[in-house]
Order: sequence, then structure tokens, then C-alpha cells
Amino acid sequence: MTIVFKISDNLKNMVIKYYEKYIPLKTPPYAVFQVKNYDTTITLYESGKLMFQGLSADIEASLWIEQERIKNHRYIDISGKDKKANNSKSEHSTYSKYHSMATIGSDEVGTGDYFGPIVVSATYVSKENIDFLTDLGVRDSKKITDEKIIEIAPAIIKKIPYVTYILDNDSYNKLPLEDKNMNKIKAILHNKVLVSLIKKDNYVYDAIVIDQFVYPKKFYEHISNAKEKISNVTFMTKAEDQVLSVACASIISRYIFLKEMKRISIEIGTPVILGASDKVDALAKKILITKGEDFLKHYVKWNFKNTEKIKNLY
Repeated sequence: MTIVFKISDNLKNMVIKYYEKYIPLKTPPYAVFQVKNYDTTITLYESGKLMFQGLSADIEASLWIEQERIKNHRYIDISGKDKKANNSKSEHSTYSKYHSMATIGSDEVGTGDYFGPIVVSATYVSKENIDFLTDLGVRDSKKITDEKIIEIAPAIIKKIPYVTYILDNDSYNKLPLEDKNMNKIKAILHNKVLVSLIKKDNYVYDAIVIDQFVYPKKFYEHISNAKEKISNVTFMTKAEDQVLSVACASIISRYIFLKEMKRISIEIGTPVILGASDKVDALAKKILITKGEDFLKHYVKWNFKNTEKIKNLY
């Protein structure tokens, strides 16, 4: 599998720093670097073109696609003509297969936002509810507006079983430094909501699906200390586009996250900005100056680089 897209200028240094500890390969002409990560080769070119080649190219690429969305509000579609031509049959069959199944799925929101909590949800979609959810317009929350999410989420919550966990900022900031690995946090929280949902009732399902953010082996390493561990999981990239339960989890998580951000905005006394952009830094700096560090820390993920930036501006 090969995935190529152009990275924005403000992310280039982040990409370089992220991969500097990986296995270096001989740098091709006009490239900044080329490294190896397990079964995938990553190359950054001087033009800004970022190329992923290998079995897990989609997993590596998804990290930077998400950063483009968070930092630049840029949505990258990696399903180009070549990929469609090579994989159209398998992608269609995968979608058809899972779309008609009874599934349990999970997804999260808030991991890239300086302000606000991390919200993770798991949902159960029975075969009887597939048509209802399809007619409602359920799909990945990143592909529908917040207004639409606010409109349809209550109907989803009323119709299907779900479990949500909110990791608030105080709880996040109290985590030991070694546990502030976002993939580890996500793995622990996904496991938590999935285990809780399955224990609620004797659901009949064909698959448990997680939108893949890490290799399965690493996922289970992250949850090794959990008393109860989810098993028989299907890890799937772009699962929210293919599995209704994951899409529902995405929408519910976003809906609850938006409600939390509204509550925070009321408590702070000004609308909170999503993401981790310069505008977020400006707002955080203003709060730091007017209300102090302890007040600000109550509403942000304190270990984010935004904190260092606003302290330097203070």
C-alpha cells in the first residue's frame, strides 16, 4: 500500500521530529528523510510531499491526516484513483460486510484539543437498527457538521445502547508523566467502555470493531494492567466510514464533547476554541493573565505544547 499527500508547512518540523528516532534509510534525491517503522517506509520530500509505503501505511498516514484536521482544518482524502482502482472490490466488500452486521464499536473525541476533556464512547448496533441509523444519516462525526450532530445525536442515544466515559482535565493532568501517552490513554479508555457495554446485557453481535490508532500488539500492551480486557477485536482503519457502531460512537462522543465545551465556556465566561491553534494559545494566554494558572489548568491538557508557548508569551 502506498499513500501520498502534501503536508502543510506548519507540520513539517513536527513530522521531522516525530520520525527522528526511527530507523534511518538512505535518503532519496530531493527528500528530507526516509525512515523505516516496522513494515512501513516513510519519506518526506523537500516539496512537502509525505509518502507512506508498506502494510501499515494507512495507520501511519492517519496520524498526520488527523493533525491536518486539528491544526489546519484541512480534510485529506487519501482514496485516490490508484487506490480505488487497486482496492475497489475489497473496500466495497468490506463495507457491505460490516454495514449489514450487528456490531459493537468505539471511537473517541478530544485527544487533539487543548481545552476540554477526552470523550470515548462504545455503542451496540443491532441488525434491526441498521435501516433507522442509515436513514438518519449516521456517518463519521468528522464528516458532518456540529449542527447536524446536535440534531441527530439525541435520537441515536435514545435508540441504541451505549457507554461513554469522560476523562476530564483534572483527571488527565493528574496522570503520571509516563502515562500521558495519548495512544495508551485511548487504548485504556476504549477497553473501559467496550468492557462496560458488553457487561450491560447479553448482546448478540458479529464483531467488535475499534477504529485503529495503534498496532494490535501495542494496544494490548497498553491495557496489560486492566482487570478486564476486551478480546476478539477487529482493528480497522477508517472504521467510522464502514461500521455503523463506530460511526455512532463517534457522533455520541462528539455530541457529549460539544456539551462539555459549552459548559466550560460558560464557566470561563468566554467561548472556548476547539483544537490547538494559535487562536487557542491567545485565548489561553488571556485566561492565564486574568484568572491565573490554577484556573486555566482546570480546563486544559497541561502537558500539551500550548502550555509552554503561552508561558513564554506571558
